[in-house]
Amino acid sequence: MKNIKYTYLIFLVFLTALWLAADTLVPDPFTYFAFRSVFIQYSGVIAMGVMSLAMFLAMRPKWLEPHLKGLDKMYRLHKWLGITALVVAVLHWWWAQGTKWMVGWGWLEKPVRGSGGGSELGLIEGALRSQRGLAESVGEWAFYGAALLIVLALVKRFPYHLFAKTHKLLAPVYLLLVFHTVILTEFEYWTQPVGWVLALMLTVGTVAAVYSIAGRIGSSRRVSGVVDSLTYYPALRVLETAVSLPKGWPGHAAGQFAFVTSDKKEGAHPYTIASAWNPDDRHIVFITKALGDHTARLRDRLKIGLPVEVEGPYGCFDFRDSPSRQIWVRAGIGITPFIARFKELAATPGMKEIDLFHPTADFEPAAIEKLKADAAAAGVRLHLLVSGQGGRLDGNAIRAAVPDWQSASIWFCGPPGFGQSLREDFVANGFSPRHFHQELFQMR
Repeated sequence: MKNIKYTYLIFLVFLTALWLAADTLVPDPFTYFAFRSVFIQYSGVIAMGVMSLAMFLAMRPKWLEPHLKGLDKMYRLHKWLGITALVVAVLHWWWAQGTKWMVGWGWLEKPVRGSGGGSELGLIEGALRSQRGLAESVGEWAFYGAALLIVLALVKRFPYHLFAKTHKLLAPVYLLLVFHTVILTEFEYWTQPVGWVLALMLTVGTVAAVYSIAGRIGSSRRVSGVVDSLTYYPALRVLETAVSLPKGWPGHAAGQFAFVTSDKKEGAHPYTIASAWNPDDRHIVFITKALGDHTARLRDRLKIGLPVEVEGPYGCFDFRDSPSRQIWVRAGIGITPFIARFKELAATPGMKEIDLFHPTADFEPAAIEKLKADAAAAGVRLHLLVSGQGGRLDGNAIRAAVPDWQSASIWFCGPPGFGQSLREDFVANGFSPRHFHQELFQMR
């Protein structure tokens, strides 16, 4: 989280500093309309800057993952940027459009413009100014579209498959906003650092938008597979799906995830991989719990022999760190990365002492026995807590079970709220936050 927070803040400060080097938020004389003019320019640069970076992150650049600690963190940054773009764009729109309304209502008196002398403008500046009316209209309607699409993306009750389809519409809307920005940005900016950086961001964002419209995002990391086996655990409402990947899959580390498409209409869904990679076997396993409409339908939808598309691998929740021991904490369906690590350790034993805390409200004997066997084969100490029998899992319970917890790292996979409270509890007791690893497995 620290990396994406720093990236977010540094990016905003950097854009602001560049803009302040070219203009000011305190014009002289300081009047409503003078401030309106410079604020519209500033907010436009910030809104398009963060939206351009969000478009770039949507391309899932593999080289950036290690620096931001995984695609899950990159998507969290993408979300923050989207919210920032929405807030700043609303302010930008209000100062532009709201002022016109207030002039029309008689609340404000529009200042008289000077003659200007359009003949003195250069060829390029004159051409841009001639398109101002069109750019303002395009920008206004593109803003309405972008605002609606971003709000829909933030509404959790909006179905995922509809979100996936509507969110792609942001790409063509972004291109309209690029046109709006190029025409209406203060012409003098383009000869200064703020203009150079803005031009670069608009170019990168445009390339990302074209990739999205063409359906090319992630295409180089997609491989075709076939459902090989299905195992259902009724008490847990969990489906274990094994997929055969005959060729193309580069391999993965335990803890990584992939986007899987089993129904073109539904689109790709992200799932943590629950198996180690064996190039001689070429199988990959996913474990899904019926938590929503899509996952509830998987048991009926998936059949042995069904072709699927797998894209990845992604993520940096890979259990690589320096401490001599690790504490794993699972909640919800968060067991999957640990199962994958079990398989890796069983094949190639590690040198770390490991404790896995596995609280569960549902008890499926077959699944529990399989989990115990996998843990034993991997040399992992399993702490099973069944609701009503083993007490409540919290920081005190973990510290009591692992006396030398301060020399360990913690790897958490489960509900974000529980993970955050656990992290705060350990940090309050002197634990180093850099040794607390949490997967932010939310793609919207």
